[in-house]
Amino acid sequence: MSLSPRDSRVDPAVTNSLHRPDNNQARLVWFRSGLFWRTFVLLAFLIMISMAAWVASLRMVEREPRAEQLANQIISVVTITRAALTHSAPDLRIELLFDLASNEGIRVYPLEDDDLIVPPRDSTLMPLLQNRIRNKLGPDTRFARKVNDVAGFWVSFKIDGDDYWLMLDRDRIDRTPGIQWLGWAAVTALLALLGAGFISRLINQPLARLSAAARAIAKGQQPDPLPERGPLEVREANQSFNHMVDDLNRIESDRAVILAGISHDLRTPISRMLLEVEMARLSDEARTGMQSDLAQMDGIIGQFLDYAKPTDTASFVQIDLSQLLELAAQEAGRLPDVRVSTHLDAGVTAMGNPIELKRVINNVIENARRYGRTDNGEVTDIDIICCIEGGKVLIEIGDHGEGIPESEMDRLRRPFTRLDVARGQANGSGLGLAIVERVIRRHSGKLHLRNRHDHGLIIEITLPVA
Repeated sequence: MSLSPRDSRVDPAVTNSLHRPDNNQARLVWFRSGLFWRTFVLLAFLIMISMAAWVASLRMVEREPRAEQLANQIISVVTITRAALTHSAPDLRIELLFDLASNEGIRVYPLEDDDLIVPPRDSTLMPLLQNRIRNKLGPDTRFARKVNDVAGFWVSFKIDGDDYWLMLDRDRIDRTPGIQWLGWAAVTALLALLGAGFISRLINQPLARLSAAARAIAKGQQPDPLPERGPLEVREANQSFNHMVDDLNRIESDRAVILAGISHDLRTPISRMLLEVEMARLSDEARTGMQSDLAQMDGIIGQFLDYAKPTDTASFVQIDLSQLLELAAQEAGRLPDVRVSTHLDAGVTAMGNPIELKRVINNVIENARRYGRTDNGEVTDIDIICCIEGGKVLIEIGDHGEGIPESEMDRLRRPFTRLDVARGQANGSGLGLAIVERVIRRHSGKLHLRNRHDHGLIIEITLPVA
């Protein structure tokens, strides 16, 4: 029967039962990094740890030589300054102090008891530096980083029993400024990360190429041969994969030829038997039974050919799935024992072979009509939904039958598998769902089976949006 306006709308409760349960939508999405990023992070971490260890080792190794060098420099400055002031004429000492301050950055001040002294900061270098200077200038040598709020490196010395301060600029004592170290570290880290990215890509590129080719094979596509060059392990893996692809293509071609030959050889005697049944003197009941058996044999042979037939991706065009499902629903609704309810969003399109997708939809609807009838029911109710969800085309075709056990769902998708007890029938070859999944997978889609909360089975198909 044709769809009436009342039949073309689905009850909201049916829509909710056809869609995924809320607990499935609330699943946690775990981040799983690819091999490239894992290799990159590990290399970057190793490089950073190595750089940190190298810097720490360098600072430890160069600490004593640096302290010795700075101490000798400060002792030389103090000794030369003291000698210059001691042996210079009194009227020239002011000019000498001015020259030392302006040209060498050396200032000399008398040491007063009321000087406000700020001791040097604690560091690994300062104790070594102070010990070496005191060994040369005397144990009563004093140090400061500020005297009377004037910053610098201050060291005391004596001239004829009088105490003086000699101040040097901090640049002579301090290490390289932290900002400069930070700039060097940033440049080094950037170069190290670029090198880690290049190495990671170089290492993982053959594996990524092999993975892409394997995915293409799984989708029924024909990938380009992998390059048989590079390291020995990569060459051997690519050679083995290319040989495997050639063997699969040869097996696929041989199977298609064999099945085509079997189909031709079997359908010829079947046609002859149909003719003999028509001409034989049989009762109407016997003739109808034999014709039904022969038609079932012919249908099984057709299923074999559909399962073995390869999918040509060159024949893919943009298909209006909403219109395709509407036509399929109208055809199914003309049957006296089927009632179809649809909820189809307009303009849902996907790339594919229209003949094969129509065969898939008709196969699923026929499966629901045959096995999804309720107990003692004369009409099979079928619900069809088509929409875009999560960036994918979602098609759901459900019945209101007995459903199937959860433990048997994966097994039913295998070829030549039936579950007659659960679905109440003993007909067929067990290739229906296998053909559907094979075609959907070659269209880069997925097939999923699940039971309703109440009664019935839902077959869910997802396809990429055109």
